[in-house]
This record gives sequence, C-alpha cells and structure tokens, in this order.
Amino acid sequence: MIHLAAVDEKTTTHASMESVVGYILLGGVLLSVALIVGGLAWHWVTTGQLWFEYPVGGMDLARFIFSDLQQLAVDPIRPRYLVNLGIAVLILTPYVRIMASVLYFAFVARNWKYALFTALVLGALTYSLFGR
Repeated sequence: MIHLAAVDEKTTTHASMESVVGYILLGGVLLSVALIVGGLAWHWVTTGQLWFEYPVGGMDLARFIFSDLQQLAVDPIRPRYLVNLGIAVLILTPYVRIMASVLYFAFVARNWKYALFTALVLGALTYSLFGR
C-alpha cells in the first residue's frame, strides 16, 4: 500500500508539472497573439496597412526589447510597440518553460541529472537570446 501511494504522488506531481508547462505555453501564445493582433488592428485602423516597415536584423532579443523601451520612454505608445511586445512574449515563452523545468527538476523531483541538463539548455538559450 505504501508503495502505491508513493507512485500515485509521483504521478500526480508529474501531471501537475505537465499542467504548469501547458499553461505557460498556452498563456504565452495567447498573450502573444492578442498583442500582435491588437497592434496590427490598431495600425490598420490608423494607416490602412497591415504591415510595418522597420529593420530588426542584427539585434538580439535584449536589444530588440530595450530599443522599444527607450523609444516608449520618449514617445507615446504606438501599434508597433504592441506587435514587438507580442513577438518578444512569443520568443520568451519557451524560455520561461525551460526555467520552470529547471526549477521542477531541481526542487520538486530532485533529479539533479535532469536539472543539470536542463540548466545547460537554459544557459545556451540565454546566451543565444541575450548574449553578444
């Protein structure tokens, strides 16, 4: 009986982690879509166009977000900022998912091997998104 209870607890914890990951991914995608659609609709209503023309090549994610924050401090909010924020949320959604996995493997499952491997993936992703 005790063995079955331990298995049920482990299964419940694993299922709850899958739920957390699912909600992170679903919430990130829905928020991103709402921001992008809102920004595009606002831009379409004010200009009659559904596209933006501005370069983003050669930027890492931190520079992409920081440049908009700098402009937002000076200028009023514009549709482009909503679209850019939606893109940033979409890019950061899997990042947050991996962070949650590291925390789960380290503190809930106490599986140090998986925590280490997932932390290495998080480090590589952090460098690719924010490093230069």
